[in-house]
Amino acid sequence: MDETVAEYIRRTLLKIPRDEIKMMLQKWGFLSEAQLQTLNFNQIKDNISQEIVQLCEENSADIKQAATLDIIYNYIYQNKRMWRVYQMKTSGEEFDYFDIIDFKKKFKGTLRTTLKNVTITFKEYEDNAIWIRVAWGTPYKKPNQYKPSYVVYHSQTPYVFISASVLKSNLPLLCQALIVASSYHDIREMELRSHSLESLKDIVFKRFSQNYQTYSPEPLLGGKVKPENADKRIIHENRSEKERIHRLNQEGFGGGPQPKLEFAQYRLETMFKSDPKMDVLDKKEPFRCLVKFSSPHLLESLKSLAPAGMADAQLSPLLTCIPHKARNYFKIREKKCFFPESFVSP
Repeated sequence: MDETVAEYIRRTLLKIPRDEIKMMLQKWGFLSEAQLQTLNFNQIKDNISQEIVQLCEENSADIKQAATLDIIYNYIYQNKRMWRVYQMKTSGEEFDYFDIIDFKKKFKGTLRTTLKNVTITFKEYEDNAIWIRVAWGTPYKKPNQYKPSYVVYHSQTPYVFISASVLKSNLPLLCQALIVASSYHDIREMELRSHSLESLKDIVFKRFSQNYQTYSPEPLLGGKVKPENADKRIIHENRSEKERIHRLNQEGFGGGPQPKLEFAQYRLETMFKSDPKMDVLDKKEPFRCLVKFSSPHLLESLKSLAPAGMADAQLSPLLTCIPHKARNYFKIREKKCFFPESFVSP
């Protein structure tokens, strides 16, 4: 076994919690059950990794087996990576049949036509997800196994989840290989990302419920209040206001937990309206801007604004429809917004 392969296997094992190493090896399936029985998992991880590497040498492990172990590690600990969503588009009819063998052949062929020094590894999972690991090299250097790109593609869907390496120049090559292999003709990045791969899937696959109806705030009850009833009225209004905010939050975000989204952005095309006498805008051209949102848990943060008193209920549909807008990326590229006259100050 090559020394670089042995070292890569050892470093991968050192990232795994000691109590989970045996489970990881069983999922890997490269070592026999008899070999696993010879290992002492109660010692320090460095000693465990050395013993496992020795068994891998006996089995003549190569870079393919090492890369497969790495995919299994990233599948189990997928939240350690930052994932971005890409959506592909076809100009023709939807595909009814998916051939995994043909997909792998086209993907490898397209990528290796441009770059010879590249390691490509596939692993299929039961939810129709194909995990692809690509370690990049250069025309004069072997692939760097420590900075690979990871791709998760669900067959017969236009969505691809990519956790790219630091080499951004390789991303166009990766995207080109994907659209050729999957028979699409275009691919675009959807403007949201997160460490939670499952939450991104929940959004694009519509696996969580969220309403998009709008409601007008209910006015507070009017009329004069006698002094002796003032305290009761205040308590009633506070309770009614909390119930109203809770109801509007439920309507805007749904009742269940929100997908863990960490980044989203809009490209806005805004038309300002103001008093002609103010002469604020010399031209009638729209104002274009880029609005970005980021948070450890963006949707839950937005949902908590009104109950915390930091925003009026109901929140703007621009905020409550972020998951819905993301799913319709190709259909809605820009959002035209018309702000009231009071938006522009003299």
